[in-house]
Amino acid sequence: MIKGIAHVCVGTLDLAASERFYCSGLGMTKVFDFVRKDKVVGFYLRAGSNTFVEVFLRDKVVSQPDTPISHFCLEVSDLDETIARLKANGYETTPKKMGADQSWQAWVIDPAGVRFEFHQYTPQSSQFTGSACVLE
Repeated sequence: MIKGIAHVCVGTLDLAASERFYCSGLGMTKVFDFVRKDKVVGFYLRAGSNTFVEVFLRDKVVSQPDTPISHFCLEVSDLDETIARLKANGYETTPKKMGADQSWQAWVIDPAGVRFEFHQYTPQSSQFTGSACVLE
């Protein structure tokens, strides 16, 4: 019944800064704009074949780590390349590390304060093996 995650919606105070982060920093492609009364108020980005990120202009954005959804994760084909691209565009990431699920990971925060995790799966990743992910 469920085919996948269609999109995640992110609020921002600055559409231009968010577009630069997602398009230049992450290499996503803008698919279309949301327009209200002849003003662009958001845009839709391709994050994979049928997966998208939706960005909307907000009057206020509150970033809180203890909300029910604390971050979202994007799968990447080459984590080193992703980190290098983000750094080349002025964004700071955490160092690459092997996660408890045996997937490579790194983190970044977007201009609105949204926490992103990046995963590069390995053949040993719990997502594929079903092995328990033992946390310290």
